[in-house]
Amino acid sequence: MSTAWTVVLIVLCVIAAVLVVLYFVGRKMQGRQAEQQAIMDQQKMTVSMLIIDKKKMKIKDANLPKQVGEQMPAYAKFMKFPIVKAKVGPKILTLMADPAVFEILPVKTECKVVVSGIYITEIKSVRGQAVPKAPVKKSLLAKAREKVSGKKA
Repeated sequence: MSTAWTVVLIVLCVIAAVLVVLYFVGRKMQGRQAEQQAIMDQQKMTVSMLIIDKKKMKIKDANLPKQVGEQMPAYAKFMKFPIVKAKVGPKILTLMADPAVFEILPVKTECKVVVSGIYITEIKSVRGQAVPKAPVKKSLLAKAREKVSGKKA
């Protein structure tokens, strides 16, 4: 057997081992997510709030409780999260939002939203308006086609 075949077999074995490890890690993560989703479903409640401001910012800059920052994994401390500042009753709270909800959440408008702890999971209604739909994001190819067709016209 030549050395080339030996190298190819070793590489294939390493790739197979990595795939097996990823499979089991994925199943474990999927189980954790299912548990967390069940807990979120138990704790959800519908709240009426006035959305004051929304931004994407780091957890340490977001004025969230210290416990939230401590529970974040190390890699997440450098990421930016969708943060919403809202008036719920007489209090002004800082909340985190689901990325899909964050995109369609109207600012300076009273909304009924589903909240689980400090996490906004969905919008039920918007006072005086219909619930906005998520904006359709165009692919890179579609944007390029628009540019080309715009330049020709």
